[in-house]
Amino acid sequence: MPATMDQSSPRPQARRRRFVGPLVALTLAALLSGCMGTGLDGMSASTGSMFGASDTQAARTTPIFIATTRKVTSGMPGETVADGGAHYSISMVSVPPGHQAGAVEAPSFGKPNPAKHFAVVGGRGLEPEDFRLQLATYLSGRVGSNRDILLYVHGFNTSLDEARFRLAQLVNDGRFGGVAVLFTWPSESNMFSYVSDKESATASRDALQKLMKDLSQVEGVGRVHVLAHSMGAWLAMEALRENAIAGSRNLNGRLGDVMLAAPDIDLSVFRQQLTRIPGANISIFVSSHDRALSLSSRLAGARPRVGALDPGSAKDRAELTKFGVKVYDLSSESTGFIGHSLYGDVPQVVRTIGAQLGAPRREDSAMTSMIDGNSGTTVESTMTPMPAAPAQTTPPSNNVSASDLPPPVPVQ
Repeated sequence: MPATMDQSSPRPQARRRRFVGPLVALTLAALLSGCMGTGLDGMSASTGSMFGASDTQAARTTPIFIATTRKVTSGMPGETVADGGAHYSISMVSVPPGHQAGAVEAPSFGKPNPAKHFAVVGGRGLEPEDFRLQLATYLSGRVGSNRDILLYVHGFNTSLDEARFRLAQLVNDGRFGGVAVLFTWPSESNMFSYVSDKESATASRDALQKLMKDLSQVEGVGRVHVLAHSMGAWLAMEALRENAIAGSRNLNGRLGDVMLAAPDIDLSVFRQQLTRIPGANISIFVSSHDRALSLSSRLAGARPRVGALDPGSAKDRAELTKFGVKVYDLSSESTGFIGHSLYGDVPQVVRTIGAQLGAPRREDSAMTSMIDGNSGTTVESTMTPMPAAPAQTTPPSNNVSASDLPPPVPVQ
């Protein structure tokens, strides 16, 4: 209650309710729609044999290329707001021994210890041209899906460390063999800053649009996959829409999977975004129990969010069918009260993402054979040619449980 409130009012309780009600709603909205989702909220999941790390394993270092619209000091992006331009860097993120899939181990306070926590153990700023050259160097000599780039776009209330640690976790738990790129926009990492974060995301559209185009032109790149969470999903779709308007609807043939986790996008906006990128291989991860998106919907005047649609509801199912995208229903999964970061918190979901990104492609198998033939040596490979898929204008619409890998069950 403000100190200036008139305590002599004949109806102090009514005034208190009018003041406290919106404040509580905003506080809950900020807390629940916060997109940190890096295991800092105590969420963790049991490991499977495919993804778990034993206590005897050594720390693993993952290079994370970073493009940011955050203000940069000393060559590296910080936590303050954008200064109007995009900046580039590379961070070396250490994944601790004994890492548990679905968690981002972090200290309760103080600096992280690489022996126990995710930590940045190196890095430097890069000029734009050096950024592209370094990416090309990392991709050089790779074959198959290992030539791919995974572009990750974080959501609201997310700090730089939370974003790069989450990406490192996804890469390691999902066994992604390509190169990871983080686009980090100037979220204030403040639970009361939902509106200002949306403005910052809006101001970052052009930078992300350019980054997508640049990544598609890196020498040696296979596909550019996009994984975006919550408000970041809206930003990613806007950038793809801008590229389409500029004449690069599928990034000149390099656009791979577009995976939107708990997308904080209005239904009408999403429909318009989809019309600009027909045929894109888009997947959405939804949950009817996502309390963050429920609060976001209330803040938007009770307008439903794409990520909160319920495939078990006839009305929502009809909407999902209209989208013509692949749908993963995570409603049965649970890692905590909020349920907004299931895409990274649940090992089976990370496995689904990793399997989708690493699926063999016909052209990759042909390239492997060509390299093998030219070298005169035998290259061991688990990739097999994929049968030709029938032509289609939009990808099939599917709904699968996180624990059920292909074949998916159609949404009807």
